[in-house]
Amino acid sequence: MTFTESIKVCFSKYADFNGRASRSEYWWYVLFIVLATFATDMVSHTLSGLFSLATLVPSIAVAARRLHDTDRSGWWQLISLIPVLGWIAIIYFLVQEAKEPNRFGAAPITEALPET
Repeated sequence: MTFTESIKVCFSKYADFNGRASRSEYWWYVLFIVLATFATDMVSHTLSGLFSLATLVPSIAVAARRLHDTDRSGWWQLISLIPVLGWIAIIYFLVQEAKEPNRFGAAPITEALPET
């Protein structure tokens, strides 16, 4: 999944907590959020705060779908409320490979590389 595809998918599934999200979908979206937050913060702190507030729900939703891809409940995001150890644990969960078979549905569709 490309950078722009990831952003489109995450915003089209704004509040969809069902299904699965691939690693590339999640991490491209995180990169977009970080870059956009820095850019809006350079313009205005208020604008940055509004952007962060507007992207809060899709960020939680894509993280829940990413955790589903690793066969974990989206509620595992709450572990990030524990300083340091919780942050390490959630990052560990989010970087893991997909688990198959999975109780959260079929694997997310990933584009196959064109044959040469």
